Amino acid sequence: MSTQKRREMQVAALENGTAIDHIPPGQLFKVAHLLELDKLETNAITIGNNFPSKKMGRKGMIKIAGKFFEKDEIDRIALIAPNVILNEIRDYEVIRKQSVSLPSEVIGLVKCNNPKCITNNEPMASRFAVIDKEKGTLKCLYCERKVNKEDIVIK
Repeated sequence: MSTQKRREMQVAALENGTAIDHIPPGQLFKVAHLLELDKLETNAITIGNNFPSKKMGRKGMIKIAGKFFEKDEIDRIALIAPNVILNEIRDYEVIRKQSVSLPSEVIGLVKCNNPKCITNNEPMASRFAVIDKEKGTLKCLYCERKVNKEDIVIK
């Protein structure tokens, strides 16, 4: 055996699909649940957590074969884990890298935590302004209740 440090991939390469990288380890399974990965019956899915990361210390990663995300799915990911990286892969090559961030307004994705809010009592979409992208703080545009990232309930 040589003295040279041996390098190997910890996760198998993906031919076609999406790799969600730099997920905070505590948010990995929330992202998996949010994306309803348990309902994808024909896609190969690889989930890894606590990989070493120079940027974050530790990170999580999800690779999904044959799956490419729409904008509403990307916005849902951003609610739980802003600043992740989506890598679109075709023929084993990354063809597009996209940083995920919260939009300035979130419509119909989050449930207001105020039980008296009109969005919880009438058939209408919720609307939130993102007032702090770093902390993930939202403000309901109807009742003005603030919701922190850790208290967000996805519809």
